[in-house]
Amino acid sequence: MLMRRFVVSMFSVGMMVLGAGAVSGQDYPNKPVRMITSAVGGGNDFVARLIAQGLTASLGQQVIVENRPGNAVIAVQTVSKAPPDGYTLLLHGNSVWTLPFLEDVPYDPVRDFSPITLTTTLPNILVVHPSLPVKSVKELIALAKARPGALNVGSGTVGSATQVALVLFNAMAGVNIVAIPYKGAGPALLALIAGEVQLYFSTGATGMPHVKLGRLRALAVTSAQPSALVPGLPTVAATVPGYESVSFNGLFAPVGTPAAIINRLNQETVRFLKRADSKERLFNAGVEVVGNSPEEFAAAMRIDMAKVSKLIKDAGLRAK
Repeated sequence: MLMRRFVVSMFSVGMMVLGAGAVSGQDYPNKPVRMITSAVGGGNDFVARLIAQGLTASLGQQVIVENRPGNAVIAVQTVSKAPPDGYTLLLHGNSVWTLPFLEDVPYDPVRDFSPITLTTTLPNILVVHPSLPVKSVKELIALAKARPGALNVGSGTVGSATQVALVLFNAMAGVNIVAIPYKGAGPALLALIAGEVQLYFSTGATGMPHVKLGRLRALAVTSAQPSALVPGLPTVAATVPGYESVSFNGLFAPVGTPAAIINRLNQETVRFLKRADSKERLFNAGVEVVGNSPEEFAAAMRIDMAKVSKLIKDAGLRAK
């Protein structure tokens, strides 16, 4: 049912964005704009704060980042119930549209939102605490099989890309690494650094700085091919054929936001992301710029929803 509504909504989104709309948006914005995102310290937070700085300059009004810890529900529901006037936006990741496959949520990721642009993609990196006696994915799998259920991995919120990465790894590698839930990527990463868990699927943006400082050890990247974002790091797929897990960040507005405002936000956001200095800063943090049209973002969501739906079904997970 979710997928059928998604296909119908894609047509509606396309018509809305292409149409001129009843509102010109010429006086937008005339007050500060809120950008709701996840917990402080995660990949969403990093991308949101950078884009907010760029939009503040180009829109002439302050764009204020507001963090909502916990799973995506709190942040997403806040925006879904906001007036569709362009003054409350959502910058979030895959969990916006994957969470409904795992549990009942008080929003519909397709019906309740207008996609603005897919801002960035970033592969996860499999990182371990330096005390763990493994230096490769092969060694990690061997240790996990020798000690089933003994290794702990920090798990992001339900439906997050980090959780999906773990579910996929356990299933494809044939291991049982126990997930310890945390209220967001930031707390999960801090738990790994403190030695509370032994490993974590971090975003490059948040994990690599700690790898460079020696606080963590990076084993592999979760993209299908080696990534220039983390040069020299092998893929998980080199040891576990077919493995791939990538995080997305996207910008949304409540459904019903005038087409002129959607277009303005899309143009300003994409222009900022495509700037050489923005791309360099994001690249150095392990993030790859996308910056596409609302229609292209909707299509990317559709593809990822189909993929994750199959993964969840094959893994035997059930919605709460």
